[in-house]
Amino acid sequence: MKIQKYIPQVVMMIFTFLLLNSCEEKNYEFGDVVAPSNVIVNAEVIGQDATNPNGDGTGVVNFTVTADNALSYKFVFNGVESSAPSGKFTYTFSELGINTYTVTAVAIGTGGVSSTKTIQVDVLALYEAPDDLKNKLYGFDPANPNAISSKTWRIKGEVGGHFGLGPVGGSIFGEWYQASANEKEGVGMYDDRFVFNSDGSFQHQTNGTVFGRNGLIDELSSSGGSGGTIDNADVLNYILADYSGTWSLIAPGGVETLSLSGIGFIGYYIGNHNYEIFDRQIPNELVLRITDANNEFDWWFLITTQDPQTTSPFVFNTLVWEDNFETNGTPDSTKWTYDIGTGVNGWGNNESQYYTERADNAVVENGNLVITAKRENFSGSAYTSARLKTEGLYDFKYGRVEVRAKLPEGAGTWPAIWMLGSNFSTVGWPFSGEIDIMEQTGADKNTVLATCHWQDTASNTKADFSQTTSITNATSEFHLYTLEWTDTSIRVYLDNVKYYELSNSSVLPFNENFFLILNVAMGGTLGGAIDAGFSEAKMEIDYVRVYQ
Repeated sequence: MKIQKYIPQVVMMIFTFLLLNSCEEKNYEFGDVVAPSNVIVNAEVIGQDATNPNGDGTGVVNFTVTADNALSYKFVFNGVESSAPSGKFTYTFSELGINTYTVTAVAIGTGGVSSTKTIQVDVLALYEAPDDLKNKLYGFDPANPNAISSKTWRIKGEVGGHFGLGPVGGSIFGEWYQASANEKEGVGMYDDRFVFNSDGSFQHQTNGTVFGRNGLIDELSSSGGSGGTIDNADVLNYILADYSGTWSLIAPGGVETLSLSGIGFIGYYIGNHNYEIFDRQIPNELVLRITDANNEFDWWFLITTQDPQTTSPFVFNTLVWEDNFETNGTPDSTKWTYDIGTGVNGWGNNESQYYTERADNAVVENGNLVITAKRENFSGSAYTSARLKTEGLYDFKYGRVEVRAKLPEGAGTWPAIWMLGSNFSTVGWPFSGEIDIMEQTGADKNTVLATCHWQDTASNTKADFSQTTSITNATSEFHLYTLEWTDTSIRVYLDNVKYYELSNSSVLPFNENFFLILNVAMGGTLGGAIDAGFSEAKMEIDYVRVYQ
């Protein structure tokens, strides 16, 4: 019993002795600290040959650095450091003309010790971005070109189709995948901000974490990045502090491109830093496309300067129904049906077309619904076209409708994006109510109008309220036509600018379910006289979305 009493103390003394001796005798070896040597830097000026000694005018230079005993590399130009772990670095010089630039390569060895080598390179840059693009990106004022300005951008996560992927070289936004509204909440994407300044500097405000591609995002470790959660091919909430770099606007092959220096990226890290500006027509928005460093996919991004918390004019922001027209062929029969024929008295408006459901008149191709009005003799009519509707398939009460569309050319064409009350078949028109989100007359292609029609029960007569707004390039460019419909008001916007408002009340028919209609009519009340030389014209619709 006495021996057992002291056993715990004895064991503890032996353990302490062994621990102290092991600590004294353990040696940790970190290896020799060796500065990199034999630093060699090469600069490949794109397009350089005997005829063009300073390159082809794109300003693009591929730098390569090697060194003995180097673990990583970075480059320094104009006071900005850009990490290049593999020793490869591409930069686009945008100052016009032939200019001599000084670039320093830094080779980093064990213990952080480094060696440098500085070279000079002569580069020709011929591209100057148009003023409207510079103004959109950072607020350029041609009347005061030296003024300091900047804009802050973000991923427009609150709408469907803000992030996607598709085949390399594809022309459809997110042909294979599109993120739905707020789908990537909490992964390190939506709280990022991208600041473009007029002096060519760029800041990425990460809010501490970012989102990227597994196997590529590890490149950010040389800039202090680490961690994250692997989710299949994605890495969520990879830790990365705010960083700075530079930006430039270039146009390789005539394609407007936003080039970011160093590790610069937008939304999702994929190891490439040159973003094609695919679409910049909608105010406060840019659609970007970029091929990843593995040459595996094209990645798509919708970015905006609008702050959803303070500047959104809309009440409804949850996407509940959409058609992005991604599958070529006939329109989706679960979403769209057709009106067929000539209706009564040319659909009540003395219109000249026969509506069909043929692919000749309505087809999905290249990411758009295309409605084609044609001159052809068909069932007694001189023209054909199509009128698609969601009647019997989808209707709703109150919400926001967004339709991005390019309108048809030609005198006599009458395109319309509109809605009818779902009780139309029982109560008739105008008792059902009608909301015209967009119509355009056949004689004036520089104006669009919005209208509401209803039956005034007090006077037992048809009532209308219509307003117009001017538009440019309606037949050559896509524009956004938006309806915001509540129990108190009906508002219509062109490219997010309101130009129509009607007060809604319980005595109006605009408090029941409505369905959607898309069509191109010929002649009639608003189409007017049809051009004698008319052969065909198309209305192209990029998407239709409903928010509640």
